[in-house]
Amino acid sequence: MDTLRVLVVDDEAGMRHAVTRALRPFQVHLPDVEGEVCFEVDQASSGEEALALLPVRAPDIMLLDHKMGGMTGVDVLEQLRRQERDILTIMITAFATLETAIRATKSGAFDFLAKPFTPDELKETIRKATVHLITQRQARKLAAEKRRVRFEFISVLGHELKAPLAAVEGYLNILRDRALGESVTAYASVIERCLTRSEGMRKLILDLLDMTRIESGEKRRELARVDVREIARTALDTVRPTAESRHVTLELHGTEPVPMTADRGEIEIIFNNLLSNAVKYNRDGGRVDVKLHFDDTRVTISVADTGVGLSPEEAAKLFNDFVRIRNDKTRDILGSGLGLSLVKKLALMYGGEVAVSSRPDEGSTFTVVLQRDFKPATADDGASRGTQLAARA
Repeated sequence: MDTLRVLVVDDEAGMRHAVTRALRPFQVHLPDVEGEVCFEVDQASSGEEALALLPVRAPDIMLLDHKMGGMTGVDVLEQLRRQERDILTIMITAFATLETAIRATKSGAFDFLAKPFTPDELKETIRKATVHLITQRQARKLAAEKRRVRFEFISVLGHELKAPLAAVEGYLNILRDRALGESVTAYASVIERCLTRSEGMRKLILDLLDMTRIESGEKRRELARVDVREIARTALDTVRPTAESRHVTLELHGTEPVPMTADRGEIEIIFNNLLSNAVKYNRDGGRVDVKLHFDDTRVTISVADTGVGLSPEEAAKLFNDFVRIRNDKTRDILGSGLGLSLVKKLALMYGGEVAVSSRPDEGSTFTVVLQRDFKPATADDGASRGTQLAARA
């Protein structure tokens, strides 16, 4: 339960004590943040005393009498504005005029409470102020979090692009300066390295576009009856040239169709990322086994390889954005660090999950479970899907 501090500023002791008695047992329920708010009440008998309390015990909400001996309530408001205090102020007055209301509002007053008022009127005013205050703070918190995430994302992206761009630049300088002589054939390996680095950057950009479209909920989804086995076979054909160059055997087990309702492109993303990783991180002469299983409610995809494998610590962070496992065996393997993160996000969108079982130097098995008859979110759900995915990821 959260606690807000309320400061009652009034030169009438009876008014201060009455407000304190009414608010001490009072609680406000906030369904949007699933919480309760209670109140601690402090008192000040003048504007001067209230301002002196601020550095020691600053309130969240101030109930401020307009007419007091010495400083008026509006004078206190103007001092708060100059000090840039984050205090929500409610003016208490028995002699409100339009001029006073305008001046107080311009100085930052949130609301007015006319004397005499009942405990229920006081509580309703405090409830509105509390909802406004908490909502405002939540909005600022979300804005700050958004800035932090954007900064981290751009920093990671810049880091991921810096190395391949520097490599391409270095290779191009070799070509420009004819550093390997005048023979064209001498530069074949340099050109090949440029193309490899360029392909890595292209993959990163495409993965970023896929991730952005998925998380924003703006990707147009075309749900239809698809055969998961046929999609798997096509994905295997895509990685087969790379596998054959390293003598990696690919096998799709079973011959039975595996029907489900899905967006074909999204299932292709899952298979393309799982299979490309299974080949890249495999050993020469290894193998990749793809197994599919389905029942009345779920489709299970299993991709097993005989590659370098993972430690438990590496496996625990594998599905986060921009995560690539770097060690002596993987140092020269290029990747965007987004492929498995995309697989996880898509699995969650289908009400499923993704897991990995792995042992170093023995290989890994990735398992993706999807709802077989996926029911798309409503329009309202779709608008918040990016937030939900980010929270669950």
